[in-house]
Amino acid sequence: MANEMKLFSVTNERPLALKIAENLGVPLCEVELQKFSDGEVKINVEESIRGTNCYVIQSMNSNVNERLMELLIMIDALKRASAHTITVIMPYYGYSRQDRKARSREPITAKLLANLIQRAGATRLISVDLHAAQIQGFFNIPIDHLSALPLLSARLIEEYGNEENLVIVAPDHSGVVRARRVADKLHAPIAILNRKPRPNEREITSIIGEVEGKLAIVVDDIIDTGYRATTSAEKLLEAGAREVVTCATHAVLAGDAAERLAASPISKIFVTDSIDVVGAKKIDKMEVITIGPALARAISGVQENRSLHPLF
Repeated sequence: MANEMKLFSVTNERPLALKIAENLGVPLCEVELQKFSDGEVKINVEESIRGTNCYVIQSMNSNVNERLMELLIMIDALKRASAHTITVIMPYYGYSRQDRKARSREPITAKLLANLIQRAGATRLISVDLHAAQIQGFFNIPIDHLSALPLLSARLIEEYGNEENLVIVAPDHSGVVRARRVADKLHAPIAILNRKPRPNEREITSIIGEVEGKLAIVVDDIIDTGYRATTSAEKLLEAGAREVVTCATHAVLAGDAAERLAASPISKIFVTDSIDVVGAKKIDKMEVITIGPALARAISGVQENRSLHPLF
């Protein structure tokens, strides 16, 4: 007989966690979260979890460092309360862009984060569209790496499936595989923006592929400051594209990114709720697609020891 399932969300901002709980038909367990005047976090689980399978939903949204400390403290609390297993559901893996040493004396912070999560006591991780797939190798516990691209592709087919002049665009060379997966679904060619390889670099030197007269759909994994999305759109329109649509899994939307995107020539933006898009960040041209049901299926599969292959 399987151990009982217990579902947790650490932060008070938890619309995605509520969707997952609704799809599973399992209530979120009560967690007391206190923050002291100096920023310290104290957590108390309000019910017995001895011998249960615990699932902790915590995306690295808003303040990444604060979310991380909440997660580590929560894992420690569950471990000390004799949880049988502790599965972390982290739709957006913070620090994922620091996955290698690009220059001397740089840290590999994505690996450090993996070490912290494992040392705290997590026994499994579920994440969505990691910035670099090799991050899975940073862990010595099971990793379920899900993709939101099928959901985004299905919505794009629904909206633009009848378009004849369509091109899927990778915003840089590292995004070609991601763009190819979407292009295969839409039976469309791809183009690549040749960009200087620096964080949020605005200069695009050339475009590989034909975009003139076409509806260009830029496929990315993260929209952070919005610079890459807006400069991509400007370059594509300058090259003759008649319209630019952008889609991405993770809407970080740091700083004034929402305002930048609202003022940009992008006609439509599709993102998921891997990170909560609330308040002023939810602009009129943005559509948020939920990954709640997919994550619920993943949790159910782990709980019942079923294959998660259809979700990859």
